[in-house]
Amino acid sequence: MGRLLGKQHIRDLCLALGLLCAALALVLWPGEAMSAMKDGLSLCGNVILPSLFPFFVLSSLVVELGMSRCLGRLFQPVMAPLFRVNGACASAVALGFIGGYPVGARTAIALYENGQCSRTEAERLLAFCNNCGPAFILGVVGTGIFGSGRAGLMLYFAHLAASLLIGLLFRFYRPEEGPRRWRQAGPQFQATSFPAAFTRSVTGALQSTLNICAFILFFTVAIRIFTFSGLMSTSSALLSTLLSPFGLSQQWAQKLLTGLLEMSSGVSSLTEGALTGRLSMAAFMLGWAGVSVHCQVMAFLGDSGLSLRTYLAGKLLHGVLSSLLVYA
Repeated sequence: MGRLLGKQHIRDLCLALGLLCAALALVLWPGEAMSAMKDGLSLCGNVILPSLFPFFVLSSLVVELGMSRCLGRLFQPVMAPLFRVNGACASAVALGFIGGYPVGARTAIALYENGQCSRTEAERLLAFCNNCGPAFILGVVGTGIFGSGRAGLMLYFAHLAASLLIGLLFRFYRPEEGPRRWRQAGPQFQATSFPAAFTRSVTGALQSTLNICAFILFFTVAIRIFTFSGLMSTSSALLSTLLSPFGLSQQWAQKLLTGLLEMSSGVSSLTEGALTGRLSMAAFMLGWAGVSVHCQVMAFLGDSGLSLRTYLAGKLLHGVLSSLLVYA
């Protein structure tokens, strides 16, 4: 199979067949596709835009105005020994904890592109600073899905602890490269004029938020089509067979598969079953974040040259560690 997929004409044929099947699915289930699109638009308008846009503007201003450089001197004694990154990276860590996906990743990439951290430091950051925001975990997941503020707090603290553990583990990523040294000259806060930084931050934040909404809409429609076509049931049956030693039924496998693709849809499906299993799976989904979020991060990575593998390894570890902490 690997040799076949390694041939260009085979890959082109698979891509063509996939596009043909997608077009056929839209013709067969136009109503379901439109319904999923409306649900996605409602999610973007009511949740994504209000929650992410302000944090994107804030993160851009922090980097553009040079505030991260000022924070660097303050947090260097903490960031360097713990995570082997310079103090300026504290802004990405803090915004990643309170802003939600993918604010932390976007801030880390902006720091690298502005020359405020090295490539290795940015890749270490990407492994653990792209986290779910407290508003979603406490409000939507804890109170809304599990009906318990205590459950939301437990999920959030497990999410936070797992992220910090991954940061400690990834300090050994390329250990020969330590944190970037600061120049002796004191960093200037307003590195650029405020009007220019403000306009760039607002327009860039809107573009970034719309990019995120585009991926959410695509995966919302894709999951709905997969469900109606029976592909989701077939895939979940295969996943259940593979994970049968862990006692995963087909019903739970379908929930897990949905969460692997799109986190919010997967977590929303955890309304029935044993509480321990639901909480553990929710913790895994929140840590993994879903392919939809990973595509959003890929859009920000662009031509930066930063490693996507480091980021994906960090998110997989985040999901596993969060689930184990909640289960314990």
